[in-house]
Amino acid sequence: MTEVHGTVAAGFESVREAFATVAAAEARDGGAQLAVYHRGRQVVDLWGGDGVDGDSLLALYSSSKGVTALVVALLVQDGALDPDHEVASWWPEFAAEGKERLTLRELLAHRSGAIGVEGGFTPAELTDDRAAAARLAAHRPYWEPGSGHGYHALTFGALAGEVVVRATGRTVHEHYEERIRAPYGIDYHLGLPEELEPRFRTALPLVPSPAQAAFLRMGKGRPDSLLDIAFGQHADPPFDAVAYGNTRAIRAASPLSAGGVGSARGLARVYAAVAGELDGRPPLLTPGTLAEVSRVHSSGKDLVTGERNAFGLGFVPLTTRHPELGPTAIGHSGVPGSQSFADPSRALSYSYARRRFAFLGGPGALENNRLIRAVTRAADEAAE
Repeated sequence: MTEVHGTVAAGFESVREAFATVAAAEARDGGAQLAVYHRGRQVVDLWGGDGVDGDSLLALYSSSKGVTALVVALLVQDGALDPDHEVASWWPEFAAEGKERLTLRELLAHRSGAIGVEGGFTPAELTDDRAAAARLAAHRPYWEPGSGHGYHALTFGALAGEVVVRATGRTVHEHYEERIRAPYGIDYHLGLPEELEPRFRTALPLVPSPAQAAFLRMGKGRPDSLLDIAFGQHADPPFDAVAYGNTRAIRAASPLSAGGVGSARGLARVYAAVAGELDGRPPLLTPGTLAEVSRVHSSGKDLVTGERNAFGLGFVPLTTRHPELGPTAIGHSGVPGSQSFADPSRALSYSYARRRFAFLGGPGALENNRLIRAVTRAADEAAE
């Protein structure tokens, strides 16, 4: 069994056991981290596997969608954004090609149809959200806006980020730094400073079995495949997710769809500030805002992935995947298999991060199922 390092608070010993038998073993070739806050206090800080310690910074990919959604939620709460206004009311160019009636609410719920562009994005556009947004504004959507939902894998951040810039004159990165990261001392970065590069550990590719490799090839290579378009597989060369996370220019710019860098400790702390009081401060989101962003806005068959899933306002409503969580649990996963969320019903936050890609890791690697059950059970027992 892989050695596990770190600490757990009294009552959370079972989480260490679960991490030792499941998570560290699953990620033994690349390393994994697990961090949990309960009632404003860190109660789990664990790591294991090769090449990772608790202080390591990892490419956490679509976790940045959740952080972007949090910034947008704060701006809605402030009254700076109205989710029922048309996107084009802030961003007139977006009205092209039949997108003039799409609301911010629909955009955040992955209903815009703006999942990509013909020929794919250039490397420069993948690094620069504003350049990607300009192409998306002029481009036709891949389905009638608002008529259905599909995962905007590489475009969600550029779209939401452009609305924030147009409405407030400031970037999501700036809002996050000033309102969340700096005040709470959070080790999750939208724009990784050069001086923190020595702590970064490169993302490692999936090493699939023959059966897994055959499965991963299914549906690939069709120019009309929404899956290929959304994940940049129709580009020349095709989008390489591992290379993306390992590129310094991506880490420096942190495109908002998948460019965030941090640790499990960092993301657990982000969501701890949502789950309840932290450092004597009230939760970032009011009960009314929390109820609105966690409410299911899109559900059913995803037009991109073909799977059944659900989205709130940018966040994933976690009860749709983990029914043991509370009704307002919100968060987001990352393609290597990471998962992070807040469960305000328990004043609980959770973040699991792994270095090597997991097979079908996008919604969260399978080991999250056991880890989340162990964490919620321990939190419930601590509350008795």
